[in-house]
Amino acid sequence: MRYQILLTGMSVAMLFTVGAHAQEGDATAGATVFKKCSVCHVADSDKNKVGPSLINLFGRTAGTHPGFKYSPAMVDAGKAGLVWDPASLREYLHDPKAKVKGTKMAFAGLKDETEISNLEAYLKQFSK
Repeated sequence: MRYQILLTGMSVAMLFTVGAHAQEGDATAGATVFKKCSVCHVADSDKNKVGPSLINLFGRTAGTHPGFKYSPAMVDAGKAGLVWDPASLREYLHDPKAKVKGTKMAFAGLKDETEISNLEAYLKQFSK
């Protein structure tokens, strides 16, 4: 019985480890994905373009980057508690208009999980 519990516990731990690594991305590949975003955003400086700078994105409350005029929907999302972390960014990148109804971001979204993971790894390089 103890042996069975130990094996079950080890199996669960291995599944969580595999699941965690399945979401890790490649920052170099993410730089390529970011080219789709770079028309409107930068990640390596604090400069706003058509969209806000994505430097220090992780941990930032939505709609709060200084000097950028966000849509009321994005400001309201931040006031309602939307903070950019890997999970919220992933959901947003899948379908921005579904995550924040009324966002002015025109991008249709990324559907490929690997691209999103790679983009996340790329952006993490520019977050404290």
